[in-house]
Amino acid sequence: MACAVILTAIRIEYMAVRAHLSDLSEEIHSQGTVYERGKFSIDGQELEVGIVETGAGNSPAAIEAERAIAYFKPDVILFVGVAGGIKDVQLGDVVAATKVYGYESGKVAETFRPRPDVGLSNYNMIQRAKAEARKTDWLARLSDSAKPNVFVAPIAAGEKVIANKKSDLFEFLQQSYGDALAVEMEGRGILQVAHANQQVSALIIRGISDLIDGKNMADKEGFQEVAAHHASAFAFEVLGKFWLSRNQQSIDLENSGIHPKYTKFLADDFEERMKLQQILIDYFNARQKPGEHLKSLVNISQIQIDTAAIDYNLPVRELIPNFYPEILKSRDDFLLFLKIFQSHLLKGSDEQLFVNQIIARMQ
Repeated sequence: MACAVILTAIRIEYMAVRAHLSDLSEEIHSQGTVYERGKFSIDGQELEVGIVETGAGNSPAAIEAERAIAYFKPDVILFVGVAGGIKDVQLGDVVAATKVYGYESGKVAETFRPRPDVGLSNYNMIQRAKAEARKTDWLARLSDSAKPNVFVAPIAAGEKVIANKKSDLFEFLQQSYGDALAVEMEGRGILQVAHANQQVSALIIRGISDLIDGKNMADKEGFQEVAAHHASAFAFEVLGKFWLSRNQQSIDLENSGIHPKYTKFLADDFEERMKLQQILIDYFNARQKPGEHLKSLVNISQIQIDTAAIDYNLPVRELIPNFYPEILKSRDDFLLFLKIFQSHLLKGSDEQLFVNQIIARMQ
């Protein structure tokens, strides 16, 4: 059964996540971390979900994320919780982070000079969050009648609770990270761990519990709980639809005529397949004439594909998804192409090592 891990910082967030799970049982890591494992059902399919309360801060969150990934071996990790709104958001709104700025990074001279430290959520998770944000299906998971907005946008993370818009730190965030909609304390650590565990897709989802000024009053009025429930509802909608989409892609691959010796690799290693596609996209995006360059690599590798099925004039974001299924129809041709492709990647780069791992496994 596929598995996801959802991390939270505080009890209110944990309980909001827990409410969406059934058949919960406690498990204890050998180092003492207490987890609960439950089941999440969508359209008759079940997904196992491990949950953990990390405590506040990027470092504790990162430690627990690394430990949870090793323990559960999940396909997806989410950090779900509350955040303070910086701009454009209202209490109860939800922000799914495209990226997280680590605002503590910099150099102290006469003034503090920030050195951008940015973590990116996975492309496929961002796309799924955007798709669900355009719909209203997720509102059915709310226990109240609210209709909060969902934003898929950057946020900032550090080690400080910001409670005043007149503070130097708040002004610094506005000046240095002007597109960040919210601020929190764990997201950068989570995405650092995700970067080191690229087999896992990661996304940070936050409900807006305060607007910086009036934080104490907003907390007293229960907006932390409201925001946590809104974030959890959207998180489970994203998780469920991501999982259904993944399953459908596996079914489509099995029915696509792709060489049967390779179908298992594609179906079971969805994240690996998506990562390889992203490497191809990034590589050809950097070429001045990507279509001509791709055609050249096809010719050099002497593979047999239906050239009429590929429009080499398409933008790379469309060209590669069209090319990919064609090249996968023959295991031998796919292997030949990868051998040529890897030789054009930067020697010793993570991308070249990744492609060489696939080649070694296929030979």
